[in-house]
Amino acid sequence: MENKGPRILIIDDETPIRRFLRVALTSHGYVVKDVGTGHGGLDAAAMFSPDLVILDLGLPDIDGLEVVRQFREWTKVPIIILSVKEQESDKITALDYGANDYVTKPFGMGELLARIRAAMRHTVGVEEQPIMQFDDLTLDLVHRRISRDHNEIKLTLTEYEIVKYLAINAGKVITHKALLHTVWGMAYEKEVQYLRVYIGQIRRKLELDPSRPRHIMTESGVGYRLL
Repeated sequence: MENKGPRILIIDDETPIRRFLRVALTSHGYVVKDVGTGHGGLDAAAMFSPDLVILDLGLPDIDGLEVVRQFREWTKVPIIILSVKEQESDKITALDYGANDYVTKPFGMGELLARIRAAMRHTVGVEEQPIMQFDDLTLDLVHRRISRDHNEIKLTLTEYEIVKYLAINAGKVITHKALLHTVWGMAYEKEVQYLRVYIGQIRRKLELDPSRPRHIMTESGVGYRLL
């Protein structure tokens, strides 16, 4: 019987990685197509219409960042970056270009599957989700309120805007630059310490144990993610 699961396009020049991912993802019900070049991936996407793209940044024919940029010219399909640690600056740039997440090589299949599920789960537009639920937290975008178990949590306007932006992009890594630009404007894009102070304040209000956050997670050197 033909597999009718979600469609995943893998763009990676390492044949063993592609083979491993194809077998593992197929066994979990995904329909998989894999290619070894950036141009091949862009061409394949037009024909294959993937529900998600797994993209290696180190491609032989075209910069992986350029692949992300070209994808974002015509599609909002979730993109998960595969990257080695030495390319942290490229990972940040890829996220700023519109990638949804990144996984560092070498990686565990369980982690990658969780990232895939999260990326697919949060592709629905926020307009369709005026009430957003995150475990014990509820965000009401219409009335601009956040509560835990029906008890409203008082946030400042700036704190609310930070939480709202993270919530709209829940499951996705949001870079420091993207958060600072969105909430404060271009002049604050390098004020990472300023952002850390606000995240600390928000955690003290939202988290049951701010020292062990369950909602707003730090992606070291990159940004934050709302689970």
